[in-house]
Formats: sequence, C-alpha cells, structure tokens
Amino acid sequence: MSVSVLSHSVAAGRLLRARRRRNIILTLVLLLACGFAVTLMLGQSFTPPGDVLRVLLGQEVQGASFTIGQLRLPRAVMSILVGMSFGLGGVAFQIMLRNPLASPDIIGVSSGASAAAVFGIVVLSLDGAAVSVFAVLAGLAVAILVYGLSFKNGVAGTRLILVGIGVSAMIDSFIAYILSRAASWDLQEAMRWLTGSLNSVQLSQALPLLVSLMLFGGVLLSRGRDLDALRMGDDTAAALGIRVGMTRILVIVTAVGMIAVATAAAGPIAFVAFLSGPLAARMVGPNGSILLPAALVGAALVLIGDYIGQFALPSRYPVGVVTGALGAPYLIYLIVRVNRAGGSL
Repeated sequence: MSVSVLSHSVAAGRLLRARRRRNIILTLVLLLACGFAVTLMLGQSFTPPGDVLRVLLGQEVQGASFTIGQLRLPRAVMSILVGMSFGLGGVAFQIMLRNPLASPDIIGVSSGASAAAVFGIVVLSLDGAAVSVFAVLAGLAVAILVYGLSFKNGVAGTRLILVGIGVSAMIDSFIAYILSRAASWDLQEAMRWLTGSLNSVQLSQALPLLVSLMLFGGVLLSRGRDLDALRMGDDTAAALGIRVGMTRILVIVTAVGMIAVATAAAGPIAFVAFLSGPLAARMVGPNGSILLPAALVGAALVLIGDYIGQFALPSRYPVGVVTGALGAPYLIYLIVRVNRAGGSL
C-alpha cells in the first residue's frame, strides 16, 4: 500500500512539474507575441493594428509599408531569432559543463567571432556576408582551440572556463590593437558591430539565422535527455548509457555554430547567452529540460532590450549596451555568491 502511495505521489509530482513547464513556455510565447506586436505598432509614431496586419499580408499602406516593412519588422524578427540562438547555445554550454559561467560570452567564442569581424572590416575591407562567414569560421576555430587546450583525460568545466577566459583576453588584446590602427570610417563600423546592434538589419539576413536555428537548434533539442543526464555528472551519464565524449563534441559544435551565426548577424550581444539559462532555470525549477525556455528567454531579452535601447531611454543605445547593463551585475552577484558559499566555479 505504501509503495502504491509513493508511486502515485511521484507520478503526481512529475505531472505537476510538466504542467508548470508547459505553462511557463506558454507564458513566454505570449510575452514574445505581445512584445512583437508592440514593437511593430509603437515607435516614434503609432501604427494602428489594422495597418500593421495589412502590411504583413503584403498590402501597400502609405507610410506604414516603409515603417513596418523596412524598419520595425526586420528588427523584431532578427531580435527573436538572434535571442533564441544565443539563449539556446548558451544554456547548452552551461548544462553540459554544469557551470553557469560556461557561456560563449565568457569562454571566448564570441570574442573569436568579433576579432575575425573586426579584422575583416579594418584590414581586409570586407563587408556584408563576407564578414559574417569570416566570423562564423573564427568562432568555430576558437571553440576547437579552447576545447583542445582544456582537454586532459576529458574536459572539466572549470578548466575549459579558465582556458576560455585566457584565450578571450588574448583575443580582446588583438581586437584593441586592430582598432588602434583603424581609419575613422572603419573604426565606426567595427565599433557598431562589436557593441552588438540591430541597426540597419535587413529581413534577408533572417534566412541564415532561421536555417541555423532549425538545424543546430533541432540537434540540441533532440539531445535534451542526454544533456539532462550530463547535469548529474559524467559517471552517472555514462552509467545511463550516454556516450559522454560524443555528446560533448556534438553539443559544442552545434552550440558554437548557432552562436557564431547569431554573432555574425548582430554582433556579440552581451550576456544574453549568459543570462538566459539561469533565468529559465529559476522559472522551471530543478527538474525538466530548460533548453526551450532558455531560447524563449533569450528572444525576450533581445526583443525587449532593443526596444528599450531605442525608445525608453533619453538617448538611443544599441541592444548590446542594454543587455550588458543587465548582465554585468548578475555576473558579479554570481561570483560573490559562489565565493561566500565556499564553492568552486
């Protein structure tokens, strides 16, 4: 009898947690939908919902067609796709390495893509798609370098983070050197890119992001159970039949590929990959996959952050400035909390 009651209690707990996760996902989707609608309707001027809908359906509306179709819609779509890419890629690293500091912002992947973009703009005079491709390749190369340098009888999360921080510091020095030698016109473009900005984005740029999100994001979501097993430790995951080494490599390649494509499109928008996972984990709780919630949180951070940077502050700021202002205090708080607890990062 007691065993039956216990089994019923466990099943009820699982059902309750699953229901909570579904409700959180639904809430985040509704938040994104409302944010998307507000972004299209409200800016320096108000566009009625009817006009917005007519533009989205392909009709010509005087004034609104340009405002919605060329300015607001590309920013909103890119915000969601870029944010989902950063959120999903960042949380994959954090889950795999069981460390909230293990995000692409911290371990050098974003810095590698940034250095390639700056070098391409300033030294090679590249622009557009060429800069994006160069940044993607560099992000992947830095990830391979950090993984290789931190590999010693496997990859420990702390070792990978420390190696990544060191590589990132060297790359940042290289970026500073290139910028110091840049002409004024190249310097302005490079700084805009480095800050993380959605200014001047085009709707055509959304296609590579969408393909990347569907391809790499689909692989990560399909490996959700493997990642959940890795949260319990490598030995436990291996005992459950998970191929730990292969799973790590697959997660790193897919997460870095997605982060690099997003960085190439909008620059290294600060702390979105770092914040999305912990925020989603607090919402969902200790049980249940946080991959999809983290992607939705990342999309909300970029969409709302970009809107705040455009219209809610005395001056206009790129979205990277807004997310950086949110993420830096949380990073300090996390380090202080771990230090007081006497734990290790």
